[in-house]
Amino acid sequence: MFGLAAILLLAAAPSPLVDAAAAIPDARLDVRYATADNLTGRPLYPHARCLLLPAVAARLTRAAAALRARGYRLVLHDCYRPLSAQRALWAVAPRPGFVADPARGGSLHNRGAAVDLSLERLDGTPVALPTPFDAFVPAARAGAGQAQGVSPEARRHRDALRAAMEGAGFRVNPAEWWHYDAPEARGAPLLDVAITAAPEPAAGARAP
Repeated sequence: MFGLAAILLLAAAPSPLVDAAAAIPDARLDVRYATADNLTGRPLYPHARCLLLPAVAARLTRAAAALRARGYRLVLHDCYRPLSAQRALWAVAPRPGFVADPARGGSLHNRGAAVDLSLERLDGTPVALPTPFDAFVPAARAGAGQAQGVSPEARRHRDALRAAMEGAGFRVNPAEWWHYDAPEARGAPLLDVAITAAPEPAAGARAP
């Protein structure tokens, strides 16, 4: 567990994270903790970005390519989460199994090695999914089925997302169909670096 001095040192160090969304231009950012539409009822991040460890971002890029080939694109709800935001989240929803206790190792989100996401069609059309993001109900479980009220169509989309993510080396959280962990979490430190605005394109750079 990190002491206060270690956390302050990490916060002052250069960020080891990269912008995963920049490598997946068709992904849609729907970062709920950058808005008031989350469990706390207030924004926890000053900017909506998907920051991850470089190897985790590379895995996510591979998953996005697999889904694109099937007519889907990623919707990114949460990636790196500062430890300070984890504390705020735990204060509102101290629910082990759904929210990680920041005093007991924190979340893999705090290490830049977890991502919360869903999918939609390439043209932005929504698809049926088991539950909304951050719904702490039985239907949110990764293996929930008809008995929990999950329709065959929603299961098909959830399973397409899972196949792409597991094919890229991620592992689903059994309690949350939208939450995936990467193996790079092992040994990665807790981080509390701020989520800053994306850099402006260089002068003369062409828009994608």
